[in-house]
Amino acid sequence: MVSKNERRKRRLENQKAASEQVESNRKQRDKLFKTNKVSRSRRNKTIGFVSLAIVILLVIFGVYSSQKPGNWDNFAKCLTEKGAVMYGEDWCQYTNGQKQMFGKSFKYINYEIEEDLNLRPTWVIDGQEYERVQSFERLAELTGCEY
Repeated sequence: MVSKNERRKRRLENQKAASEQVESNRKQRDKLFKTNKVSRSRRNKTIGFVSLAIVILLVIFGVYSSQKPGNWDNFAKCLTEKGAVMYGEDWCQYTNGQKQMFGKSFKYINYEIEEDLNLRPTWVIDGQEYERVQSFERLAELTGCEY
């Protein structure tokens, strides 16, 4: 049989061992937390730098693209020099389709908004009206411009 003092001594030893185990677990948890915190910080910095680099590259590409001439600049300028005028409305899908054919070069087309049209777009070349979307071949044929 175990005496009261012996039981008390064992209980104190068990409490001390449990307390030491809790303290050891806390230290391990704190060490792991600090390691994870450093890893997260490095990862976040890396993501930040990569994101910044991507944004800078996109801005450079955008500036370069906006400075680059359109594919149909010379053709569009020739149409305007020959007096060709495109009439349409900005809400019209066919007018917008004709605009998209020229892409960035559309800025050189003589374009006017006209509400009283039977069909859109309508091109006026040498006093003649040509309704609907016109191909580049047709516009070149009517004006003598090369596309």
